[in-house]
Amino acid sequence: MQALNGRTLSALEISAEARVPEKEVYGHLEHIRKSLGEQNRKLVVTPAECLGCGFVFKKRERLTTPGRCPVCHGEHIQESLYSIAGHAASL
Repeated sequence: MQALNGRTLSALEISAEARVPEKEVYGHLEHIRKSLGEQNRKLVVTPAECLGCGFVFKKRERLTTPGRCPVCHGEHIQESLYSIAGHAASL
């Protein structure tokens, strides 16, 4: 959670900073999403985007980056980005 305070990062960037495998980051992000709800804060997800046709994955619920575009079937996808919105009562 500390890595995201005041910053917008991809799962790969969080992985490098936290020194955990990228696959583990998604589980931690899900936990952060639930924890922030109790603090009147929220995990903001900037959706992934296909770099081939520009399709934006707005309705995607999963935090992982999709593997393939449903429109052009391209695999060149811009990663989702994550940040934290709202203020905690006390940090």
